[in-house]
Amino acid sequence: MNKNIQKKTGVLWAERNYKLVHLLLMFFIFSVVGWVWEVMLGYVTGGVLVNRGVLHGPLLPIYGRGVILILILLKKLRKSPVAEFLGIILLSGCMEYFVSWYLEMVYDGKRWWNYSDYWLNLNGRICMEGLILFGFGGMFVVYIAAPFLDSKMQKMNSRHLMILVVVLLIIYVGDSAYSMKYPNIGDGVTESSVRGKIEYYSIMQKDKELKQTEKFLYS
Repeated sequence: MNKNIQKKTGVLWAERNYKLVHLLLMFFIFSVVGWVWEVMLGYVTGGVLVNRGVLHGPLLPIYGRGVILILILLKKLRKSPVAEFLGIILLSGCMEYFVSWYLEMVYDGKRWWNYSDYWLNLNGRICMEGLILFGFGGMFVVYIAAPFLDSKMQKMNSRHLMILVVVLLIIYVGDSAYSMKYPNIGDGVTESSVRGKIEYYSIMQKDKELKQTEKFLYS
């Protein structure tokens, strides 16, 4: 079979080197796709549209970062779909666990997801069901979506793509900086861990006692 045909129809097509600008655009594309997926999932299961994630814009960077890491770090496994699938599960699990832990530490015990009620979960941060879904989703990205998008981007004006990336990066950095101080939280978005709940109820109790004291003094 002609090598060029193989590259366009089989595994060899996925064994490409991606340009930095293309990877950055894919980061934003899949961050939006991840956001849409979780918003729709929340609507189907809870009947309410909720802005998911730490950021205020329609982005879930954990999906975008996951795609980029898979495309870069697991390239040598692409000749073996089974190895690629297992690598995606392992990489996704490590990243999701770390991000969950990091957010909880930075934002005083708040959690943006909790798998405590799911089968085979690890501290509520990751679960087997989610990892298997990420595995299949990652395979679709590696062998179909990313090569397809990369081929389309190669036909576009590189200067226009660079300008688009710069604009998106500025918006993303701005949202990230704002969300560091004012994260997206609330019903359906976050829940507090045990430590966070203890701190919350402690503050509420002190506030209640303070109001009772003020009422007594001024009555």
